Amino acid sequence: MTFNSPMPNPDFLRGVFRKIDRDNSGSINADELQHALSNGTWQPFNPETVRLMMGMFDRSNRGQISFEDFGALWKYVSDWQACFHSFDLDNSGNIDRQEFKLALHNFGYRISDTLINLMVKKFDRYGNGTILFDDFIQACVVLHTLTSAFRMYDTDQDGIITIHYEQFLSMVFSLKI
Repeated sequence: MTFNSPMPNPDFLRGVFRKIDRDNSGSINADELQHALSNGTWQPFNPETVRLMMGMFDRSNRGQISFEDFGALWKYVSDWQACFHSFDLDNSGNIDRQEFKLALHNFGYRISDTLINLMVKKFDRYGNGTILFDDFIQACVVLHTLTSAFRMYDTDQDGIITIHYEQFLSMVFSLKI
């Protein structure tokens, strides 16, 4: 399943960028981005998800998103919205365990119900047994990042690795999550 929205008109993007850039610095910081994004609950976007996205789109490593990088960020969030809505089968505005399992299955992950339940518990901000849009992004990005790191050691792709404790710590602490 592919979610690939078109890039919006540059003039439209520039207008949105100006509204988000509240301090008129010419770039967007994490606070401005957090307040601009919506998870559908009228609450600010999860700060950890904002941090992850800042890390992915801040190519200059200054803690700022330039207008040049903003288009890619806009497209990224739009694609995640389309993805989220496609798995929110009951249109509740959140993803429950079954919808999350379906999403991960469609992404190619074959993980146990026990791990699905653990992930829902980890990324369920309010303890309702559901995952909000911003937490869904975070859960999927973390799972993808951990899986990619695991695969670097799983040279025969059998789902089993043998590593020393320091290798494990080095792998985990070097991840950008």
